[in-house]
Amino acid sequence: MKHGYYLSLLMSLALPLRAQQWLTAKQPLNENWQIQSAAKVTGHGKEISSLNYSPDQWYPAKVPGTVMASLVEDGVYKDIFFHNNMEHIATDPFKVPWWHRTTFNLPAMPPGQVVQLLFNGINYRAAIWINGQQVATDTLRGGFRRFRFDVSKLVHAGTNVMAVEVTAPAPGEPTLGFVDWNPAPPDKNMGIWRDVQLLLSGPVTISQPFVQTNIDTATGKRASVTVSTFLANESNQAVTGTLEGRIGKEIRFSQQVTLSPNSHRQVTFRPQQYPVLNILNPRLWWTRDLGKPELYQLSLQFKVNNTVTDKRNVTFGIRQVSDYINADGHRGYILNGRKLLIRGGGWTDPMLLNASADYERAGIDYAVHMNLNTIRMEGFWGNNQHLYDLCDERGILVMVGWSAHWEWDNYMGSPADEYGGIITPEQQFIATESWKDQIIWLRNHPSVFVWVYGSDKLPRPGLEQQYLDILHQYDPSRPSLSSAHDNTSTISGPAGVKMRGPYDYVPPDYWYIDDKNGGAFGFNTETGPGPQVPLLESLQKMIPADSLWPISNAWMYHAARGEFHNLDYYNNAMEKRLGSPVSLNDYLRKAQYLNYEGMRAMLEAFAANRPAATGIVQWMYNSSWPKLWWQLYDYYLLPTAAFYGARKAGEPLHISWNYGRRGVDVINNTANSAGQLKASIQVMDTALKTLYRIDTTLRDLQPQQAFHLPALPVQPAAPTWYLDLQLQDKGKVVSRNFYVLSSRQDLLDTAKTNWYITPQSQFADLSSLGHLPAVKLDMQSKLTRKNDTTFARVVLKNPGKELAFMVHLDIRRQSGETVVPVFWEDNDITILPGETREINGYVHTKDLQQPAVIALSGWNIVPIHQ
Repeated sequence: MKHGYYLSLLMSLALPLRAQQWLTAKQPLNENWQIQSAAKVTGHGKEISSLNYSPDQWYPAKVPGTVMASLVEDGVYKDIFFHNNMEHIATDPFKVPWWHRTTFNLPAMPPGQVVQLLFNGINYRAAIWINGQQVATDTLRGGFRRFRFDVSKLVHAGTNVMAVEVTAPAPGEPTLGFVDWNPAPPDKNMGIWRDVQLLLSGPVTISQPFVQTNIDTATGKRASVTVSTFLANESNQAVTGTLEGRIGKEIRFSQQVTLSPNSHRQVTFRPQQYPVLNILNPRLWWTRDLGKPELYQLSLQFKVNNTVTDKRNVTFGIRQVSDYINADGHRGYILNGRKLLIRGGGWTDPMLLNASADYERAGIDYAVHMNLNTIRMEGFWGNNQHLYDLCDERGILVMVGWSAHWEWDNYMGSPADEYGGIITPEQQFIATESWKDQIIWLRNHPSVFVWVYGSDKLPRPGLEQQYLDILHQYDPSRPSLSSAHDNTSTISGPAGVKMRGPYDYVPPDYWYIDDKNGGAFGFNTETGPGPQVPLLESLQKMIPADSLWPISNAWMYHAARGEFHNLDYYNNAMEKRLGSPVSLNDYLRKAQYLNYEGMRAMLEAFAANRPAATGIVQWMYNSSWPKLWWQLYDYYLLPTAAFYGARKAGEPLHISWNYGRRGVDVINNTANSAGQLKASIQVMDTALKTLYRIDTTLRDLQPQQAFHLPALPVQPAAPTWYLDLQLQDKGKVVSRNFYVLSSRQDLLDTAKTNWYITPQSQFADLSSLGHLPAVKLDMQSKLTRKNDTTFARVVLKNPGKELAFMVHLDIRRQSGETVVPVFWEDNDITILPGETREINGYVHTKDLQQPAVIALSGWNIVPIHQ
């Protein structure tokens, strides 16, 4: 009797797993969250995570998000970015853990259903409870680590409760953080800062799918795709099933797999064994300036007896990235066999890590509009993958890597040496586990083109080797970089890039003249002409009205930190080159001119100096909080004039002044050769008398190249003179560029160069701009709504005899506030007497909120609102 029972039991265990209609889905857990300080909470995780617990006087919270972001949203702290209000926020409330609590519902689930809990980012330590049971203790640590738990036995149909006790990072713990571009948030970014998901599946789960692509770069006509993924059998029975893959409608492949009980294994589909993964005439992923960023969809599913146990979808691009070192020892990058000039800016999330989808979309749309092709993430930013998805879709490369936050003791909060602050075994464990998790999280994005595992410094050799071993195992498909500085590693050799400044004001000439530091050669991973003071509208949101003029200490709170807690070099250059400002409006118009002139020159110089120049990253791209430094557009999404200087410099076909050669360049920034182009050059004095004019025809200007016209034969003796440049393609003006120049050149005091600036010993004289008479332009404008976009068309005519300088257009609500994001095809332009210019732009209709007007202003322009 007993013998027969045990025989029957053994036979039943040997039977194949019976197929069920398992639930297969990703369920985001970003609703119904509440938070409260542990100092104000009674009870333990067991009680807090029960339905009987009443979270009285808890705060509504957003997840993903930080504690501080939720408290600001709830009105606990008000106007924290105005004046120096943030200085008055006590840090004591964040020295204790904060509880996060949510409820979520699940339907009835069949036997064998697997429910896994995935946290993509908790800063910094966490203990997790579900329905009165502890999932994990507070040994969970690391702001950039990802944690996955099987909670199948802890959840049930109906309402479930989860409680997470989060503790802020302590000094010396490798956490996410900012450097000198903003103050540290009072809560140290504590919270569940990245998305949380429930993963529902049958007993066999799919994880870590990875698509690697290789291209015949000689022709671009053939590509191969390798697909791999991990399968895990979460049951105590052996399982045999089929892993099926599909790319688009045509490409299908499958493999039968047997998994032992409670085991996992990697399954790989290689093109050598699966010829269908060799693709003819692939649709390649390109950056926006070189082509179209084509994307493919991969679907994976595992079936047992024709029933799906789990499925995953992956968006990927067919592209191949590599790097090279040129004859001068500088590193560059190659996309699909074509060398490209990296042109980008340093991205940062908002200080409270509360970026919305609209904010990120505006930022990437701005990158496209500014004719850039790259953003650099110093630290892995984004509270989910939305930002990277946008870069995939829009053809913007992403340079991803660790932050200098870990490399200096004043930011790390613990000792640092020549290899930074990741020293102890615990610190190295967190760093390497974080590295692995981030690579797995982001590696399918075609926009990610390089992994950077050091910023200002190199990691210590043993740590670097661990990073490289992880890359070899988890992503051998793209280049890596040991440092964003020109360091040389004993493990990987020279970085081949540079980070030698400048970070503060330098004149336009600098980028053409300097041949030792930040000038237009090699790959400058972070640099720029210093401050970009925003417009009045934004200044009024950060500085009290009685402190706006003259410049006061209230301004300095919104400057950068360290050596950049001032505007000294910027203001000195303004005074010496343009004349001392006599009012706030005078200061701001001169600031916007410096912004435009400086950014345009830097990006033009790198484009003109190819192939010696291989990359430029403007420091910075955007703003983490309202500030005066390092931004192409400000915290409120309002472009500075540097924004339009960048857009001008990156025009597909472009004509520009070369400050180094004192001549004109014609630049082809496209992927195609240009046919017949006509360059028109006109030199004028400040009375607008033509001193020199010539038209030159160019033929067959090759892609990504510049043609250097001879130096100008005329060098006006007057202190200030004008240069008007036009480029025509088949009779159509495709580039228009206007320069204010001086016979008294800016001279660099190179002997006093340091890591962040090269001072000047002489300044150009552009002071005559201060005497331009007021100009009233004729303006015709129209706003037209089409679906979700409102288009603006503006026709401007200069009917007088004076120069209309730095003419600026806005779309404003009737309240006077500028509508953002805003996309003008040109702005801060100059209009000569008798000229008519048509300028078009657009905004998103949903951002109007109320009837809008088009506003006209400028350096010497009589304002108009229509």
